[in-house]
Amino acid sequence: WYQRRVRDSRELRKQWFEDTKFSLGLDFPNLPYLIDGDVKLTMFTVIMRYLGRKLDMFPEDKDLVRCELLEQNLLDLKIVRLEYIAYDVKFEEKKDELLETLPVRLTEVAEYIGEGPYAMGDKITYVDFIIYEILDQIKLFSLSFSRPDHFSDPRITEYMKRIENLPNLKEWFES
Repeated sequence: WYQRRVRDSRELRKQWFEDTKFSLGLDFPNLPYLIDGDVKLTMFTVIMRYLGRKLDMFPEDKDLVRCELLEQNLLDLKIVRLEYIAYDVKFEEKKDELLETLPVRLTEVAEYIGEGPYAMGDKITYVDFIIYEILDQIKLFSLSFSRPDHFSDPRITEYMKRIENLPNLKEWFES
């Protein structure tokens, strides 16, 4: 299932790269992209930071370094671990090692977030959405290999529920 999802996304990317990539006036054409009036951005983290500033979801100065550390740790987990292995021809060999290391990584994330309710305490930031997206990918990956134990830490499941229950997101998840 997970590899099928990756294959489907490859086809969509191929179509976008052939048909649309250079027609949008982007400085560095790539996926994902955001066009917000005159602002045209690419790159996931740049887009998330832009939205964080625009929507008053950027961390306060005192939390910025801590926030960036968590952000980069999770992006490393996503890109270096999940995506790298998903596209690897030796996927079957490497997935077991990843599945064994994920519980440790998830515990680290849970401990870093602490009591929350959000990554930086009471204020929700753009990083909370990065965390959720990556945790959701890990959950899909783990469950597709019958490893629900990865999500047995109540701190992780409760954190995800808090994000899912944000008013606009709750409405979207229920649609």
